[in-house]
This record gives sequence, structure tokens and C-alpha cells, in this order.
Amino acid sequence: MRMTTDDNELAARAGAGDRDAFRALLERHYDTVYRVALRVLANTADAEDVTQEVCCSLPRRLKSFRGASRFTTWLYRVAVNACRDHVRKAGTMRVAHAGHAEVSALLHDERAETGRQIGWMYEALADLSDDLRETAVLVVAEDLSHAEAASILDVKESTISWRMHEVRKKLKTMAVLDQ
Repeated sequence: MRMTTDDNELAARAGAGDRDAFRALLERHYDTVYRVALRVLANTADAEDVTQEVCCSLPRRLKSFRGASRFTTWLYRVAVNACRDHVRKAGTMRVAHAGHAEVSALLHDERAETGRQIGWMYEALADLSDDLRETAVLVVAEDLSHAEAASILDVKESTISWRMHEVRKKLKTMAVLDQ
């Protein structure tokens, strides 16, 4: 029977140069980094670039991981910050709406009505400010608690609650306008 090594232990070993530990972390969390990048950036090519960038910089970054929080919390923060950097480098505050249909197709292979709703949701997310969109992705799409999202985004938990209130308010307004 194999014992499962927890992420924090693997991160410590990988930070010290253990290649097998690093490989295990990538196998466990590559999809998570890609999914977050895809949801924040809403563009497959950009998400692939950011994921590659995060994976390539991870050996260096792991040296700064102290285990004060869960590894996944730390990794979410790395992924969100990489997305922010990518948007900043592109010189735009928002990523173009192109690719939303592709994202919907990749993420959900459901009936046409569900696809329409998902498409509307991505368009609505694209119309939100970066802070609100990042918060919505972490809380709704990644199903993180307000406390976890606050830790990742380096804000107070009450800020996350306020942002989610603003997201709901804006989405309701958008839904009324679309009718």
C-alpha cells in the first residue's frame, strides 16, 4: 500500500530540488492552473501560455513557499497573479470576447440552452472589472470559500463578500437588459 504525500510536503521537497516531487505536484495541479487561467482569461491560447509560464517558473517560485497556507491556496495565487501579469503585458484591461464559444465547448458539452446560458455567463464575466471577475471565478467556478479567495487575492474576507454582492447585482442588471 502506497502512502499519499501531501502537497505541502511535496512542495518543500520540490523546492529543495527533488524532481520526483516536482513531477508529482505538476501531475496533481497542472489541470487546476490551466482551468483557472482559462476561466480568468477566457482564451485558450492565453491560458496555455500562462499555464506554461507558471509551470516553468514553479521550481524557482517553490523556494518561496513556506507552507503557511495550503499549497493549493498558494498555487491559486500564483496562477491568478500570472493571469494579471499576462493581461498587463498585453496592454489591455480585458481580454477580447473571442474564444468564448470555444471555452464553452471545452468546458461544457451540454444542450443548446445550457450552452447559451454559459455563453451569456462568459460574456457577463468579461464585462466585469478584473477584481470582480477574478473573485467570481474563484468563488463560483472554483468553489472556493470567501476566506480562501481572500487569501489568494490578498484582500479581506469582507472584501470578497462585497465583491460577490457586486457581481450578483451586476449580473441581475445584465439579465434584465438581455430580456
